Amino acid sequence: MHVHAHPDDESSKGAASTARYVAEGVDVHVATCTGGERGDILNPQFEHPGITDNPALITEIRREEMDRAREILGITQDWLGFVDSGWPDGDPKPPLPEGCFGLMNMQDAAEPLVRLIRSFKPQVLTTYDENGGYPHPDHIKCHEISVWAFEAAADPEAYPDAGEPWQVSKLYYHLGWSYKRIEAISKAMDEHGLENPYAERLEKWERKPEDEERLTTQVECAEYFPVRDAALLAHATQIDPDGWFFKVPHEIQAAAWPYEDYQLVTSHVETQLPETDLFAGLR
Repeated sequence: MHVHAHPDDESSKGAASTARYVAEGVDVHVATCTGGERGDILNPQFEHPGITDNPALITEIRREEMDRAREILGITQDWLGFVDSGWPDGDPKPPLPEGCFGLMNMQDAAEPLVRLIRSFKPQVLTTYDENGGYPHPDHIKCHEISVWAFEAAADPEAYPDAGEPWQVSKLYYHLGWSYKRIEAISKAMDEHGLENPYAERLEKWERKPEDEERLTTQVECAEYFPVRDAALLAHATQIDPDGWFFKVPHEIQAAAWPYEDYQLVTSHVETQLPETDLFAGLR
């Protein structure tokens, strides 16, 4: 089970390893905390009749996009039903809107996820680290409720009306971009004499060895990079098909960094680090 903040996060974080496990016959479930209601349209090519006059259509459109991505990835998925907090912009940042996910108290916010865990009974749960991957209030809250629910789902005294207790065996944080990953892909692009969209990012990247030390688990999944990209492009409001991410040929990505990266946080089964499989110790 992957726990994500918004529709599109399941396609931008861990989607290739998801596709690999689905192809192996694993039942992969995504819990989406919010509907992305306050998300901006990030794709300059996106056009939809009526959205200018009716911005509320974004909710319906993003649900349709999630439907397409779900089919591409071969997953099952549930909405936890919370309202997008939006990205607070300004200095100082304005308060979050009343009733949004980022302001939910932990006990209430974790309950639907505990219920879902006890129903689906996953062996493995993935989410973001304590920084949310990036500091969006919904990503941070997603991390918080995931860690809370991981523990609470196994506690018979917690949420007694939310189903029979279930102990998830392993908890992972999905690790997105790292300096080493950007460096490897950037070097490969230069070696092939191709325009390198990673060069500027590499120059600006603040390398933190402590972040790199988080890496415990690399799932080889280059064969499924095309599935990942197709799922990403299904989120047409968010993803520009001419964006920098798609400038790197799959062959170069596969040669330079054929993995998706994770940090094993908690395991109730014996496993040996480093790992190459989220199900290490469970096979």
